[in-house]
Amino acid sequence: MHVLITGGTGLIGSALSKRLTSEGHQVTVLSRRPEKVAEICGSTVRGISELNALESERVDAVVNLAGAPIADRPWTSKRKQVLWASRVTLTEELVAWLGARAVKPEVLVSGSAVGWYGDSGSTPVTEKSGPHPEYTHTLCDAWEAAAKRAGSYGIRVCLLRTGLVLAPGGGFLQRMLLPFKLGLGGPIGSGEQYMPWVHRTDMVGIIMLLLLNPDCKGPFNANAPRPVTNREFVKTLGSTLGRPAVIPLPAPVLKLALGEMSRLLLTGQNAVPQKVQEAGYSFRFTHLEAALADVIKT
Repeated sequence: MHVLITGGTGLIGSALSKRLTSEGHQVTVLSRRPEKVAEICGSTVRGISELNALESERVDAVVNLAGAPIADRPWTSKRKQVLWASRVTLTEELVAWLGARAVKPEVLVSGSAVGWYGDSGSTPVTEKSGPHPEYTHTLCDAWEAAAKRAGSYGIRVCLLRTGLVLAPGGGFLQRMLLPFKLGLGGPIGSGEQYMPWVHRTDMVGIIMLLLLNPDCKGPFNANAPRPVTNREFVKTLGSTLGRPAVIPLPAPVLKLALGEMSRLLLTGQNAVPQKVQEAGYSFRFTHLEAALADVIKT
């Protein structure tokens, strides 16, 4: 296949590019820095800065992973505009471009997040579960709605409701390592909020499944089958690093520092990857201990 990836130089996209090329597929990455694509994604991966560069080429599949980091800074009005533009507006533009093509791709796998569900407490959440209305749901719902419009062009659409991706050298885990290595880590708020996680290897595997299985469509919870609470997560991370993880971060302090964005850390989803497993995906990493041991080099 010829696969177009947006957000291809990120944590997931770079690994997906390497997996696709290793299996003989052609990969093109849409990037603001096309000259860096080959270095990050593999020597045979082409970088482009605009979609029109593919006007005369056949594209068989699209993986839409673009989006500004949601947890990097507080959600000011200006930041929310950036988050919306990098997800919803970009996806709208991508789908409009796909609709205008004479030969359309067979499948669009488009990013979303378990934040679509909002705060679900400890209740197990499958793809059939409804949302708790709040900002993350509003953002993810609009993002998914933009992608689903590709279905009107006869394109099969899969939506990735992604959990926290565990990978070496980047992502949310990288930001947690320093305080934990210093023995300053601990539970956040009550510690009872769930943290649905997934190893990057399985994240890539799930995307491959959705690309290649013509029966897959709609939303998919892209996280390991054993989500853990924040208290369990920090205890396991501390154990992996050989450090204590007992210094709590009180909810009021977090709310004062981060405002509305603190809900990302103080709430969660006990998300279960029901549809992925029903489609036959076999997870390589089902237990947090093994996943952390694989990505953290102590």
